Amino acid sequence: MNILVLGAGAIGGYFGARLIEAGQDVSFLVRQPRKELLDTKGLQLTSSFGDFSAPVRALTSVSSQDHYDVVILSCKAYDLDSAIEMVRPAVDATTAVLPLLNGLAHMERLNEAFGAQRVLGGLAKIVVAQSGDGSIQHLNDWRTVIFGEQGGGLSTRVQALHEAFPQGSVLAKAVPDIQQQMWEKLVHLSTVATVTCLMRASVGEIARVPGGTELFLRMLALHAEIATREGHPPPETFLADYRRLFADQTAPYVPSILRDIERHKPIEGDHIVGFMLNKVRKHGLDASLHEIAYLHLRAYEARRSAGRLSA
Repeated sequence: MNILVLGAGAIGGYFGARLIEAGQDVSFLVRQPRKELLDTKGLQLTSSFGDFSAPVRALTSVSSQDHYDVVILSCKAYDLDSAIEMVRPAVDATTAVLPLLNGLAHMERLNEAFGAQRVLGGLAKIVVAQSGDGSIQHLNDWRTVIFGEQGGGLSTRVQALHEAFPQGSVLAKAVPDIQQQMWEKLVHLSTVATVTCLMRASVGEIARVPGGTELFLRMLALHAEIATREGHPPPETFLADYRRLFADQTAPYVPSILRDIERHKPIEGDHIVGFMLNKVRKHGLDASLHEIAYLHLRAYEARRSAGRLSA
């Protein structure tokens, strides 16, 4: 398949590298500084499922003369508008756009930009980080990418994309219920983001403190209730898995939003915590913890914008 990956950071770099290993024709659409680094050093990935170090095709623009079977968006949600404009020339009548962004708010914007018939639902379950030298580190055994048609069913293009990914280093799943899958990820992500950002600690560190696991479980139950009211109830097996995770005092898990805070970078507070705050209010549930968490993230952004974060 001819695949364009918007971004060669942690998520785009990981899955793009694996697609190259599987023999796909992959190009990375990046900004000029990242292109210069890729042209000089190639793409560098370390992972327990196999390292990757090789030159890659890096572009800073595309034209309407280019054709891509799939465009993968791996940007942060706050960069979505600029990402849309960067890839727009590459999206034609037969191109599938696969967003691997956190949350759900981006889907409406992508549908408006490209038409819902071109936009797949998608999500990634992976913990990866990009170092200052541009290299990518895969930090645990999560390596799942899930995608499907917004309207349900398993189309030919979704099945072809599933076959394009390698086995082992990626757990690719083409599903007929991607909306359900995206809601389940949001239940997980909004829970871990809200609590870890408030506490500025990992899951295991919070679980070791009296009341820490209970706070996680309280938020998990509330977010599951919201998903249920939105028509996507999480199954008990899903909830049981995360109850175990949130009770694990050894879990080093830190979501990307907290890693971004610790590195003084922009965050997706509006797209995760803010989105869920609006849903809590919509359904008349207790929004007190979400309001505090959202205020906390907005205060961080204000302090960052003023250049007042300490080194």
